[in-house]
Amino acid sequence: MRSGLISNIQKYSLQDGPGIRTTVFLKGCPLRCAWCHNPENIAPRPQVVLFKARCIRCGECATVCPERGAAQPIAAGEPIPEPTEGSRCQACGACVEACPTGARVLIGQPTTVDQLLAEILADRVFYDESGGGVTFSGGEPLSQAVFLRDTLAACRNQEIHTAVDTCGLTPLDDLLGLAPLVDLFLYDLKLMDEERHRHFCGATNGLILDNLRALAESHANIWIRIPLIPGVNDLPEELDAMARFIVGLHGVCQVNLLPYHRTGIQKFQRLGKEYGLPDVRPPPEEQIQLAARHFVAAGLNTKVGG
Repeated sequence: MRSGLISNIQKYSLQDGPGIRTTVFLKGCPLRCAWCHNPENIAPRPQVVLFKARCIRCGECATVCPERGAAQPIAAGEPIPEPTEGSRCQACGACVEACPTGARVLIGQPTTVDQLLAEILADRVFYDESGGGVTFSGGEPLSQAVFLRDTLAACRNQEIHTAVDTCGLTPLDDLLGLAPLVDLFLYDLKLMDEERHRHFCGATNGLILDNLRALAESHANIWIRIPLIPGVNDLPEELDAMARFIVGLHGVCQVNLLPYHRTGIQKFQRLGKEYGLPDVRPPPEEQIQLAARHFVAAGLNTKVGG
């Protein structure tokens, strides 16, 4: 049976589609967004993340590590190393099991379709009462397209409402191939300007926009999700360009503006990575409402959050 790599299963989610939902986070993403709030899902492999404040420097991690020196205690004030991008750490989890304080956590667990479906079905009563279901997020869930398709098919057999949160940077055949199994697409639209998209997201947006056009011709339930990042994509000309683009898409039912938040900063630190927007602050309510007006004025059903 095919297996996939997931980082987390979030129960009782209210932000990833209608009703009460179970959100499954899959590892692997082709983008490198500067504001990413799930950087632990970028790498398509297991990773060890480090909680420096929990480390008591007992040395157990170094003792059990099969790759001598790959795992070391962390002293206050020391930088946190990136444990999985070097050639030594294999993310075997030995240091995680040995750590008495939980300073080391392994992110990325293999699971089969049947195992994941059992987790999803455990919350079925909440879906039935609220009109909810399961949402597949990431990372980019289509980076594991075969596993995603098989899991969606299993959910369809159980009459579970399904949603897929995608950045759109994926082969079109994969996207359209699983579309009949998806009740709702949450499609991320970050920037219209190609060079700014490359700069802030690590890739151009041509395929993303082309895929969205094609999907909107064949699927009738798409929510466009726009992360509102001050100084990045909240310029009037950028917002107007997004609104004009979305208006021409047949399958789009609503636009969701997602105000920037800073919860990803600590996650980058735990991974030993540099955060891309350290000086950016969440937008005030007035700025959020001004941004929303661009889409409302274009006649689009627009909501903040969700």
